[in-house]
Amino acid sequence: MLNNLHYTICDSQVCKSQNEAISGYCNSMILAQCKRRRMSYSRDIDSLLPTLHSSDYYTKPSFDELAAREIVDAGYCSKVPDFTVGRVGYGNIKFLGNTDVRWLNLDEIVKFEKHSVVVYDNEAQKPPVGQGLNKTAEVTLILQLGKLDLHSLDSARCSGILKKSADRQGAQFISFDLSSGKWIFLVHHFSRFGLEDEEEDDIIMDDANMNSPAEVKESPLHPVGSVLSHSLPAHLGLDPVRMQEMRALMFHTEEEDEELSGSFQKISGYVKEQIKEDSPGSNTKIFGHKTLMQGSSRKEGSKNSPPIRRPPQALLEYNVNKAELSPSMDILLTGQKKGLPFPRLTKVEGFKLEDKHATPLSGGFSKNIVDAALFMGRSFRVGWGPNDILVHSGTPVGSSNSGLSSQINIQKVAIDKAVRDEKDKINEELVDLCFSSPLNLHKLLEHEWYQPELGSCEIKLSRVVCSRVTLPEVCRGYIHIIEKQLDVPGLCSSSRMFLMHQVMVWELIKVLFSERETSGQLDDDGEEMMLDNKDNSLDIDIDIDIEAKPFARRADFSKWLQESVCHRVQDEVSFLDDSSDLEQILVLLSGRQLDEAVELAASRGDVRLSILLSQAGGSMVNRSDMAQQLDLWRMNGMDFKFIENDRLKLYELLAGNIQGAFHASSVDWKRYLGLVMWYQLPPDTSLPVIFQTYQQLLSEDRAPHPVPVYVDEGLLEEALDWNVGDNYDLAYYLMLLHANEEKNFTLLKTMFSAFSSTHDPLDYHMIWHQRAILEAIGAFSSKDLNVLDMSFVNQLLCLGQCHWAIYVVLHMPYYDDAPYIQAKLIKEILCQNCETWSTQESQYQFIEDLGIPSEWIHEALAMYFEYHGGLPEALEHFLKCSNWRKAHSIFMTSVAHCLFLSSQHEEIWRITSFMEEHKSQIADWDLGAGIYVDFYILRSQLQEEDTMSELNPLERKNVDCRSFFDRLSESLLVWGSRLPVDARLTYSKMSEELCDLLVSTPSMDSTWMVRMSCFDTMLSAPIPEDQRSSHLQNALSVFTYLLSEAAT
Repeated sequence: MLNNLHYTICDSQVCKSQNEAISGYCNSMILAQCKRRRMSYSRDIDSLLPTLHSSDYYTKPSFDELAAREIVDAGYCSKVPDFTVGRVGYGNIKFLGNTDVRWLNLDEIVKFEKHSVVVYDNEAQKPPVGQGLNKTAEVTLILQLGKLDLHSLDSARCSGILKKSADRQGAQFISFDLSSGKWIFLVHHFSRFGLEDEEEDDIIMDDANMNSPAEVKESPLHPVGSVLSHSLPAHLGLDPVRMQEMRALMFHTEEEDEELSGSFQKISGYVKEQIKEDSPGSNTKIFGHKTLMQGSSRKEGSKNSPPIRRPPQALLEYNVNKAELSPSMDILLTGQKKGLPFPRLTKVEGFKLEDKHATPLSGGFSKNIVDAALFMGRSFRVGWGPNDILVHSGTPVGSSNSGLSSQINIQKVAIDKAVRDEKDKINEELVDLCFSSPLNLHKLLEHEWYQPELGSCEIKLSRVVCSRVTLPEVCRGYIHIIEKQLDVPGLCSSSRMFLMHQVMVWELIKVLFSERETSGQLDDDGEEMMLDNKDNSLDIDIDIDIEAKPFARRADFSKWLQESVCHRVQDEVSFLDDSSDLEQILVLLSGRQLDEAVELAASRGDVRLSILLSQAGGSMVNRSDMAQQLDLWRMNGMDFKFIENDRLKLYELLAGNIQGAFHASSVDWKRYLGLVMWYQLPPDTSLPVIFQTYQQLLSEDRAPHPVPVYVDEGLLEEALDWNVGDNYDLAYYLMLLHANEEKNFTLLKTMFSAFSSTHDPLDYHMIWHQRAILEAIGAFSSKDLNVLDMSFVNQLLCLGQCHWAIYVVLHMPYYDDAPYIQAKLIKEILCQNCETWSTQESQYQFIEDLGIPSEWIHEALAMYFEYHGGLPEALEHFLKCSNWRKAHSIFMTSVAHCLFLSSQHEEIWRITSFMEEHKSQIADWDLGAGIYVDFYILRSQLQEEDTMSELNPLERKNVDCRSFFDRLSESLLVWGSRLPVDARLTYSKMSEELCDLLVSTPSMDSTWMVRMSCFDTMLSAPIPEDQRSSHLQNALSVFTYLLSEAAT
């Protein structure tokens, strides 16, 4: 092992300068001694050395030197002089005197942060002062100063602030170097030392990523230069050296030979980088130039150029204190420490979320490999895109592969679980039945439209109008849609149970909140039917008296409760033996299945019991008699050992003592509520009293909690921890709402939370309808349910149902403190989802039918086409939404010249004529689109044969052309670089055409001054130089001719 150590270290020596020769010779002597003594030292040096796994931390001496010196001088690690621990770009700590570094876990002890350092953050593990690393030390922190001229900062003022900070923390200020940002101070023991937030505010700090402050002098790249191990080729499993060779051959440019400032010396062959002395490990490191991560765009500047900051190299580990690195080796090899027995740096395992806490993510779109230099140059946080797109650089929970650290994941939040089948695939039929069909039913209901005064925003808001008389029909409509969902193949059992729960919720809404038309008195048979409710139907279309309504509602609720717990009763009965008939009867009574219980008792020959059971829950006289009989038995000292325990429970239940009957049994909350209503309270007790009684028992912890259906039924594979105070079942909240006598119901937000009816916190597709119908019938009135509205809107948008999302927004209540909320939401929906609704004609037409202003639609389309480069289409939509300034800007910078050069003059005239009507709202109209209007008018005038009474048409046309050319020149100055080359070419074409027309104008009646002035006008036009030269030659010819004429 020591032999491999010697050869690995000796083979890694490279040629150094004269200043490094002596140091290299000493190191060689030490290593030679290692070789001579390697057989005499058999102990494991590994165990003595400290551990350090963070790749951007370093030590002086390095681990290699500590190991070598320990071999030469046994016990050296217990008395290391001036031991130093540092972090690249953050600073270092020099522990003065001799320090015992054996067995130290430096990762846990020393932690550098921005402008601060902590040693022994765990007070329980901190040794006494003077022991371990809790001793006198010289601390150097590198402050990241703002990106300002250092001369603008006051060195004395910064030093004063830092001195006060050091004194406050019990440290001794030593110095502060403004140019390097190094703050040095002395401490006698350790806790946390550094700057506080308010102190950082006093000194202008740079919030950019912390980089190494080492100044590097670049040199041309050699094909076999060193390669950063965290570059992209290394991560992809490619050979970085080979990649650099290919790059040098294929992409050789002259950029590396440019001279940016000062003198420049061309260097050939291998050139070594010199690292500044203050950089850790600078006395031993030699790097090749131009890594893949740095790119080929860096230039070699003068000595006064700003330092080049290197990002922390954390993708693959490497040792910053490696003694030497030959040109043929890379940082990856130094991190591997081939052949060394000493501790080597390994990648630290980051925080991993357990699978049971998996986040609700699904539908990974892509895993993009990003440029490593860009990625590592700055931190990358989690980002949210439209439609719940999540962009992050982490590894998905539960993934077996750690993945590349330069890999960006794009995923979508699983907000569509309600429309997925048992194979976790989106079912289009479920999408229609869960969203489109209920919303269509909602749309068919009667609506009340109102238009609030919002100034220029003219939209009509709506609310559903529904009466309690028509409520049963509405509820049956929703139930019919849910029953269709139950017929969809491929649904899992939990989904079917949730759908059945939704059916029961709508049935409960119908029972508790519907009204029947009143008429005359009921006969005895009708009243008995309502009280006993033996019919299988909950809907009894019969006119009843007002006084009988509470009894009819109670009978309907009793039937609903029986149907809700029927499956639980049957399941429990099926698990019981045939011999336990009394226990079966007790279970049947818990679900009010009297017929089955009486029949079972009679079949067992227990006629007396069957007669008693037939009267269960009836007259209070029978209950009182049963209770008195039980009391007499107890008073007379009857031995109950001779009566079956289950029979006693039945007697207790018949006496109205439900706590005694089900003392040791586990009954769900619905059955317990039924027991209270059927067997404990009088048969004429109204529903509000029943619900309030149960609520009182619940507050006294004498009744089971009304847990949500997914907890009550155990629908989920994973166990859910439900605690007291969490959401109750939606059905229970409906009961409390019915019993609420006050107008202000305080549990609305909890009631309409997703957790009240489903385990999916993002599913609001049916809750929104239930809220809308209840509010329409006047069960409550609230404007605090905006979370429900926005959650449903978001769910619709994620499924591409933009038109329905806008429909939901229009049904949001009007807020006096936020009157424009609906307008803003609709505009955002149109803009962010333009590609979806604009490509589907049905959605587009639906949005128009909702009365959404066409200006909003065209504004969204304009921004969409502008973003995707469809500028002609964007111009049309900007014109239609009356955004004249934006339309004018696009016309001038992108559209006009294309149309002109393609000879589409009629289209230009159409657009400019349309904008000219609103030119008062357009800045620089005369120097923009007005130029095209005037050009066509001027061209038309020049082409006309002027036979009118005007004496000199050439002079007039010359004046018009000169004015037009001056405007062209001024337009070029105003628009500047915003005008592309083709636009300038268009101006030149205009000028050429007008010049040609001006030259062709007859000049027989014009003076020579006018004719020469025409040439002066043409020379001032923005035309090509060859055309200008041609006009100048013609002007000279005419001028020469005129001179000759004058001479003769």
